[in-house]
Order: sequence, then C-alpha cells, then structure tokens
Amino acid sequence: MRKVKYGTTLYVGWGKTVIDYLLVLLGSAIIAVAFSVFLLPNNIASGGVSGISTILKSTLGFKPAIVQWAFNIPLFIAGVVLLGRQFGIKTLAGTIFLPLVVLLTEDLSPATDNPLLAAIFGGLCIGLGLGIVFRGKASTGGTDLAAQIVHKYSGLSLGICVAFIDGLIVLTAAIVFDLESGMYALIALFVTSKTIDLVQIGLARSKMTLIITSEEELVTNAIVHELDRGVTKLSGVGGYTNENRPVLMCVLDQSEFITLRDIVQSIDRNAFITVVDATEVLGEGFTNLT
Repeated sequence: MRKVKYGTTLYVGWGKTVIDYLLVLLGSAIIAVAFSVFLLPNNIASGGVSGISTILKSTLGFKPAIVQWAFNIPLFIAGVVLLGRQFGIKTLAGTIFLPLVVLLTEDLSPATDNPLLAAIFGGLCIGLGLGIVFRGKASTGGTDLAAQIVHKYSGLSLGICVAFIDGLIVLTAAIVFDLESGMYALIALFVTSKTIDLVQIGLARSKMTLIITSEEELVTNAIVHELDRGVTKLSGVGGYTNENRPVLMCVLDQSEFITLRDIVQSIDRNAFITVVDATEVLGEGFTNLT
C-alpha cells in the first residue's frame, strides 16, 4: 500500500511539474508575440528588459532578442550568486524561451499602428502572459531580479525598487522617443498590472460581511439555513459602552449579499452590517486547493 501511495504521489508531482513548464512556455510565448506585434512597432517601452530592448533597437539597431538574452541571462546568474537562492529551472526556461519567440516573431506585421490601442492591448497580452507564467510558479527574470538585488543591498522596499527601475526605463523612452511615448508606456504598465491581478485572482468576487446585532442567534440560524453559508462568531467589545458584543462574520458570493442584507434587516432593523471585497477565498463552498 505504501509503495502505491508513494508512486501515485510521484506521478501527481511529475504531472504538476509538466503543467508548470507548459504554463511558463505558453505565458512567455504570449508575452513575446505581444511585444513583437504591439509594443515594439509603436516604440512603447513599458519597463523591463523588453523596454530596454525597444530603446536599443530604435537608437542602435540591436536585435531585441539579443538584447534580452544579454540582460536576462547575466541577471539570472547574478540573482543566484548575490541573493543566495535558487530561482529554479522554470525561471531560466522562461528567461531563455521568451527572447527566442521574440526572435522568431520579429518579422510579424504590427497588429496596429495606433499607439493607444497598442499600449492597451499590448499591456493586456503582456499581463495575461505574465499571469500565466506566475501560475507556473516562475518568472521571466529581467528587471525583477535587478529590483530584488537593489532591494537587498539598498534597504529600499521591493515595490519602490521595481517602480524606480521601470520608471527609469519609461523616462528614458520619453527622452529618446517623445513624451507621448512615455505616457503610452505608463498606460501599458497600468493595464499589465491589472491584467496580472485578473489572471491570478480571477473574475469571481466574494464578499466578507461583519454583522453586529442584538439578535445574533436568529441571524445566525437564518444565514445557515436560508443561505446555506457558515457563520463565525467573533468577540467584540463596544467602544462606547464597553459591553461584550458578538460580531458575526460570513463570507458569501457577491450575488448572495442582497439576500443576506434582507435576511438580517428583516430580523433586526438596527443591525450594523459592514461588507468588504474578498478577492480570493479558499475552503468549503468556495475555491478548493488541489
């Protein structure tokens, strides 16, 4: 029995590894194609090594794929040496594969010559690709590694380091090309970040409600039996009265909130209800870890 279980575990682990690699390669390919047909033809340098390669292609005529390899591979090695950690073969695979696809797609016709459309859809596709790569538990290397190195040796927060490096690249693009190109690059960066969140978290949104009521037992029973949702009782103390007052916490789908509100108010018109977005919920009745 133990051998079967062990063998099954190895099989499942191997299968997940293969899926992770496929996600990294698929995401890298999407990023590369988006770069070749949207960003590069319109001189949109939206940060990262791809932005550097766009600037050097325009000013010095260097092939973007060669520039990306020239930056990414040394940065990967420096990250391993200076940060003292393994970034994994999957990240190295993305670091090498992405410029390869850029090289193979460099002769594709631009998808649009409208820089605004290029910034929006280029940022959308880059964000989609990065989100897929992140789901494969890897990254495409580049300036992310540079930011981590600066973070370690400067004491600055990682967010500031990333913003500083990407901002410097966008500023350089604005100087080399024109101010509008820099603004389009900022649009692409914004769209990319929002799309990554969308891919990572998804479209589904849940709500977390906190309910303070004098009829906590009736409200709890109504939620459990009418909505089929669990309720957690938290201990609360009134700030003005110093009285113990239970707080009911319930997480539910966005579409169920109106029903919950009506249930609570039908029992206690004076109930205090707070609702906030819960971007990811794991557990019974919601997304389950596999």
